[in-house]
Amino acid sequence: MVEWTGKPAYQQVADDLRRRIAEGEFSETGRLPSLAELQKEYGITVTVARDAIRKLRADGLAVSHQGKGAFLTPTSVDAAKQADPATAIAELRGELGQLRSEVSELRERVAQLEGN
Repeated sequence: MVEWTGKPAYQQVADDLRRRIAEGEFSETGRLPSLAELQKEYGITVTVARDAIRKLRADGLAVSHQGKGAFLTPTSVDAAKQADPATAIAELRGELGQLRSEVSELRERVAQLEGN
């Protein structure tokens, strides 16, 4: 259900779909929910659903085929992850943890070399 947050409803739906894309929810089939499915799931009008898909297309995350629906682009998961701040932060934290571990290991090696 879309709630009033100050953002247009289509943007809220597009943001949620972007998050779901980043999490890999649609990667198995590559197919995004139909307009009717979006209407039912989010409690929105067909116009809002259409605008949300249009936003994903404009952002390079989806392509539409008349009568078949909207589908992920080959790079949509990576693009969605980059566009989703929470996902980007989580990835950076993981990389930071790995770098800290490597620096610690290098310090130990340097200490061993200096001790000999």
